[in-house]
Amino acid sequence: MKHFFFICLTLVWIFPLSFGQKQKVIFDCDLGGDIDDAFALALLLNCREEFDILGITMDHGETMGRARIACKMLYLTGLEEIPVYVGRPTPGIIGKDKELAGPSNQYLWAQDFTLLKPREKPAADFIIESLDRYPGEIILFTVGPVPTIGEVLDRRPDILKKTKRVVSMFGSFYTGYDGSKPCPEWNVRADVASARKLLASGADLTFAGLDVTDHVILEQPWREWLLWRQSPLTISLTQLLSFWYKQADWAQRPKMFDPVAIGMVLWPDLFETKKVSVSITDDGMTVIHPDGKPNCTIGTTIKKDEFLERMMKKIIWQTLEGKCAAGMHQN
Repeated sequence: MKHFFFICLTLVWIFPLSFGQKQKVIFDCDLGGDIDDAFALALLLNCREEFDILGITMDHGETMGRARIACKMLYLTGLEEIPVYVGRPTPGIIGKDKELAGPSNQYLWAQDFTLLKPREKPAADFIIESLDRYPGEIILFTVGPVPTIGEVLDRRPDILKKTKRVVSMFGSFYTGYDGSKPCPEWNVRADVASARKLLASGADLTFAGLDVTDHVILEQPWREWLLWRQSPLTISLTQLLSFWYKQADWAQRPKMFDPVAIGMVLWPDLFETKKVSVSITDDGMTVIHPDGKPNCTIGTTIKKDEFLERMMKKIIWQTLEGKCAAGMHQN
């Protein structure tokens, strides 16, 4: 009996998730710009067995418009209990965001939505309070520019050391957009000062850069499968995708940059990674220093076909029973 008790304790220690323990996460995003943020959020919402989502924070640019999209997605999928927090708007660093995610495009989908509202507490306050409450327990995902994270670090320079990990869609290390040579990646160059603060935070940093994200493309068969599913979540994604196509080129194929960051935690077997020393130039280049002391881990390869299959199965085979999104208007 003693041996059996010891074995049970050992298994609980080694395999905590199999005994119902979920990983606490915070998801910081710029939902409403490129379409990949919506797919990253959809993937996260369908990992309720793996993740305890403490909150979703809106970062960069017109943050209240982003929050309305998140609130509508949560409402339609019956997940109103997940709180949404708004970061401060940052018009000084909004860059292309005003053009790409303005009220004529994805923001239009939720511009009058008020059935679920974001919390009053600012996003930076929520992140700080959560890390103080659960030191060493939270994975912080960041999949957009990071001005809110910069604000957090201005107030508490060591606070991200209380995360379990920070996993970000961030940087261009060996390759850039469309397989080109390394270049300034959007999430870095949109706010270089905050990106540098994140890099210097002392946290355990993992970056899903363009090396493992730019070629992960949601081709037509996947998009058709999404359309056929007709669940509250997939209808929401399809509607947001239609707004994104209007703002982009009709021939453009959606790249799944941001879901890859979630995948690096969910399915590490699909990735090769490397610990490296990185610095950030004034124009947003993430430069590797081969002889430097490593300050982050970067993804170097991805099994993209297997990743897309796992991601889409998570999204398609979900059982979220919320409200019907088709044709819904504010009431």
